Amino acid sequence: MSILIHKSGILSTIQDLGRNGFRRYGINPNGTMDKAAARLINILLGNDENAAVLEMHFPAPVLEFEEPAIFALGGADFGAKLDDKLIENWRPVLTEKNQTLRFTKKTFGNRIYLSISGGFQIEKWLASASTNLMAKIGGFEGRELIKGDKLFYKPKTANEKRKADFKITGSVIPHYSRLPTARVVAGAEFNKLTAIGERNFLKQDFAISRNSNRMGFRLNGEPLYLQAKIEMVSSAVAFGTIQLLPDGQMIILMADHQTSGGYPRIAHVVSVDLPILAQLGANDKVNFELISIEEAENLTLKFEKDLSWLKAGIRLGKLWE
Repeated sequence: MSILIHKSGILSTIQDLGRNGFRRYGINPNGTMDKAAARLINILLGNDENAAVLEMHFPAPVLEFEEPAIFALGGADFGAKLDDKLIENWRPVLTEKNQTLRFTKKTFGNRIYLSISGGFQIEKWLASASTNLMAKIGGFEGRELIKGDKLFYKPKTANEKRKADFKITGSVIPHYSRLPTARVVAGAEFNKLTAIGERNFLKQDFAISRNSNRMGFRLNGEPLYLQAKIEMVSSAVAFGTIQLLPDGQMIILMADHQTSGGYPRIAHVVSVDLPILAQLGANDKVNFELISIEEAENLTLKFEKDLSWLKAGIRLGKLWE
């Protein structure tokens, strides 16, 4: 059972939640940019939340389901149509043999995710199905999908024929926006900013540069400056680390980030707000709110608690027929 790629999109790759535990060897984690979307649609279908998903950008690919399947979409809204019928994000969708999925209009966001009931059959590298485009390994042959490729998935069984008459709503879905406020905790070098630099960081909007990708989002705004020039050795960085570049501009490290860096780390975006950043594109803007580590931990705990309730409801059959 497979999905045929009828028409290539822009940078469509297989990803999961990332290749964790290998950064000490210089292997970056990769994985989905919007982890909340991937987790939610996998949970929705009863999959492991780390199951592989298809990450797509607009213009997105045209996909043909060569056999019946149950799938779900999450993240950006690209005006998805199954044959000629509009379909919504965040709900299970039943497809029959040879139906075609197209994405007709970019309404908001920059990355949409597709999960399929039972999961894609993808060989893992270092315990992850994520695509490492630089190393050309993992995912689908270590590359983006092109016309003619086929993604195989596990066949559905009789007890998987569930009604698609509900959807995920509420606080578990990230509050996507083209001008979000991203909450951050102070980085190791935050206190080395000048007073004006600190004020600019917390008071102005920063635009996402066109020179941005899955490795990092470069920001354009009033330059920030340090109190004095400092020499740094390369130090560990993570998804969401905000580094200050020599020209006074910043870069937010994203899913394909390097494992270490030598630029000052002025802040780290809290994990619950990374999905909001992940849906931004060129010329979208972001501003920052500084919070404590305790507040960041509480936000994460609340989100995980909400996910636990969702998983419990699905396990108990409250959302299914």
